[in-house]
Amino acid sequence: MNNTQRSNTQKLVRGAMIAAVYTAVSLALAPLSFSAVQVRFAEALCLLPVLCPEAVWGVTLGCLLTNLLGSVPLDAVFGTLATLIAALAAYKLRHLRWKGLPLAAAFCPVVVNAVIVGAEITFFFMDGPATGAILAMNMFTVGLGEVISCVVLGCALVRLIEKNGALLQLFGKLQADR
Repeated sequence: MNNTQRSNTQKLVRGAMIAAVYTAVSLALAPLSFSAVQVRFAEALCLLPVLCPEAVWGVTLGCLLTNLLGSVPLDAVFGTLATLIAALAAYKLRHLRWKGLPLAAAFCPVVVNAVIVGAEITFFFMDGPATGAILAMNMFTVGLGEVISCVVLGCALVRLIEKNGALLQLFGKLQADR
């Protein structure tokens, strides 16, 4: 196996591992991972695109599997779309740091999920009529859960990985980014 093949295999395995961890954590903590008031702890992994591009499809696949196994097909569409958009945006903003923290990347999942998942809950899962107040409340509660998962836990995760040489190597930090 040449170096290119080895590198591609490592990226494939890394992305698959991220998807598996996302799914396992989400389903293990299922009561907290679903509904309007949720803290999906696996969403902390949405900051891994700051470290490696294969994390974009890893967290997206993890979200898709989680929503297919633990939610409804509609959430598999909208929730997965939100995660894909947020992961791509986090990857694009990976170089923007505040005191060493990837806060711009961390707020991508907060905003994207608040808007998309908040609207999904409001328009498809509420018993009563969809009002602006209900939409705002759902966006707020989803966003708050994302702040806990992505800004607090996700930034801590990235900091932990970046401070640990072995973890940094495991996550294949892009050489051009160093």
